[in-house]
Amino acid sequence: MSGQPPDPAGLSSEQKDALIRDLRRQLAALQRPKRELLDELREAPRKAAASPPGTSMKLGRHLGLWRSPVVLGVVVAVMLAFAVDAGVGRYQASLAKQQRQARLQLENAAMRSLYVELKRIVAEPDGKSFRMTLALQNTSPDGPLYVMLNPVAVYVQSGMSWRQVPSKPVDGGGVGVVTLAKAHSYDVVFTPDVENWAELIPGYMHVRIQDDLLVSRRAQPGDDVVERRTPFYVYLWPPGAAATPPLFIPMPPH
Repeated sequence: MSGQPPDPAGLSSEQKDALIRDLRRQLAALQRPKRELLDELREAPRKAAASPPGTSMKLGRHLGLWRSPVVLGVVVAVMLAFAVDAGVGRYQASLAKQQRQARLQLENAAMRSLYVELKRIVAEPDGKSFRMTLALQNTSPDGPLYVMLNPVAVYVQSGMSWRQVPSKPVDGGGVGVVTLAKAHSYDVVFTPDVENWAELIPGYMHVRIQDDLLVSRRAQPGDDVVERRTPFYVYLWPPGAAATPPLFIPMPPH
């Protein structure tokens, strides 16, 4: 074959029709989506092996089409796009897995390596308020935890509901971010001035103390923050009453 297109003047009507159909197929192939071009490229060797000898001329023209710089450029661009897309997908999946693992490790540290304890409750000299001491301890071997201390909320049961009572940290020690390497403690004063408080145990108020913390591994966290909520329940001798030991009775969470 010379590689030159046939002279239309020397072709019969049937040959002209066949040539026009073939040119239309080539034009349609150039306009196909990229994925169809790749599919046809992968199928070309198999079709070539299965084609009868009479189709060698058409096959030659098709192979000439695949050797076209335009088609090869499109194929290379599509293959590169698929490779980049696959690489980005693998990177995103790996990043998401690392983030999930880091989140689980932080949650485990906040719930299992961070201990929060109600150390004591004592009466204040004014005869109306109480001072409690809360202690934090970090047992994680992976370094310090950065703990955001929020205001401690105190509730007294009245009937079937809980009523919040005034509470405040002492000397600002119960708010802000604490770098918790080992241990830290702070005091909170509260005034349980509630009428008709529930008397589940004779002579004692039923009190709930709620300590909400935000925990991170970094001093300037982004999304790597988890919340740690720790409730304490105690029976507390009411203010102003003649106290008899013990002043308060700790209860398990309920």
